[in-house]
Amino acid sequence: MATHIIMDHSGDTRHHFDVRDLKALADAERRFKALTGAGFTAATRQANGDISLVRSFDPAAEETVFYPRLVGG
Repeated sequence: MATHIIMDHSGDTRHHFDVRDLKALADAERRFKALTGAGFTAATRQANGDISLVRSFDPAAEETVFYPRLVGG
């Protein structure tokens, strides 16, 4: 089961999806495009523990975290 974790001002929201389910996979890809299009940064954790910025949907990613755009004041 793969997970999208969306961080925002209220904490986080988790969306779990089965990559073998074509509808769930399409929904996850739509969510990825909508969030990154709205300015969120997407990142995945690699097997060695490093974090990698991602710019396109990767159905093989076990966990993708979306961070909102930071606004300075």
